[in-house]
Amino acid sequence: MRAHTLTVLFILTCALGYVTLLEETPQDTAYNTKRGIVASILVFLCFGVTQAKDGPFSRPHPAYWRFWLCVSVVYELFLIFILFQTVQDGRQFMKYIDPHLGVPLPERDYGGNCLIYDPGNGTDPFHNIWDKLDGFVPAHFFGWYLKTLMIRDWWMCMIISVMFEFLEYSLEHQLPNFSECWWDHWIMDVILCNGLGIYCGMKTLSWLSLKTYKWQGLWNIPTYKGKMKRIVFQFTPYSWVKFEWKPASSLRRWLAVCGIIFVFLLAELNTFYLKFVLWMPPEHYLVLLRLVFFVNVGGVAMREIYDFMDDPKFHKKLGQQAWLVAAITATEFLIVVKYDPYTLTLSLPFYITQCWILGIILVLTWTAWRFFIRDITLRYKEIRRQKQEHRHEKDKCLSNGDGHSALLEEPNGSKLRERKQ
Repeated sequence: MRAHTLTVLFILTCALGYVTLLEETPQDTAYNTKRGIVASILVFLCFGVTQAKDGPFSRPHPAYWRFWLCVSVVYELFLIFILFQTVQDGRQFMKYIDPHLGVPLPERDYGGNCLIYDPGNGTDPFHNIWDKLDGFVPAHFFGWYLKTLMIRDWWMCMIISVMFEFLEYSLEHQLPNFSECWWDHWIMDVILCNGLGIYCGMKTLSWLSLKTYKWQGLWNIPTYKGKMKRIVFQFTPYSWVKFEWKPASSLRRWLAVCGIIFVFLLAELNTFYLKFVLWMPPEHYLVLLRLVFFVNVGGVAMREIYDFMDDPKFHKKLGQQAWLVAAITATEFLIVVKYDPYTLTLSLPFYITQCWILGIILVLTWTAWRFFIRDITLRYKEIRRQKQEHRHEKDKCLSNGDGHSALLEEPNGSKLRERKQ
């Protein structure tokens, strides 16, 4: 199979070379550079799709997931290139991707007038609500629907959703885009958009877990309706694995779940900060492509992380896609730190700092109690219980049928024997 795909790769390389030989090379250096980079990426993607290691997913086809693995490598290399540029050159480099980029854009403030019903506006008293109903509302819903399919746990999704709203409260002094009304945070985002997306995602997971996975060859199905149904189900999982994270079962799993939540939140924050430092408007197609990218690679990464946590003896090392997602998230954060350290280092308000310190102390206290103090207490109680049972069994062995100690009766018995003699 892969020998034939290598043949395709060879033919593609020869075709690209033949095209460049036939046509007259333009004298535009920028155009030639972009064309050469695109051709190099295409050849690399073709090689990776055919030769990269398969991941945990096989539907709709393993080559699909190998493609996104190779896209991860290309994206990480692009981020590293941006990281090593000056701030001005990095922003202007985005013009090579889209000439409309590289221009500073004002951030939209979603706060301001937070009245749900504005009596001062006679034409439309509910104008504040309609102003918030933009294209990001369905984006929130579909985003959390897909995140739920990745995480497969209601509690983890809700924790990440609520934690991000707290992060927006904490960082609105850095990015005006984080400034929202209270009802925008908790009613529109957490309850309606995120909550509804999580609910629909959990319903989909329930259907996938109850579905019978019995695959049959397309040409072995007699009816056209069955063939069409088989084609549609090709885009569903080959088999189903229910994620049971059980974060409180051990310290290792607790730290792993905390790490997953941290990386998720950092990736979410990177979305907003990258737009800010690279001067990309929120509705730009590159922002949407990045989200589509993370949806595809994130699902594979979560499955690899769960497999590694669930059976570390079989999966002796973390999967390749999980490492790449972690590296991409870290590199994006480094770009934000380098390109705008002033905004990132703006000190938190005092009350925000107090809240985060209190939250961290509570989490550390619970961790110490659950995995150290509680275990020591339970171990002490178990040892004490075993000693009591051992003492009870010893007393039972030393006692006779009427409840008197055999040791106390033994001298009396010996005295009776002496008198008889």
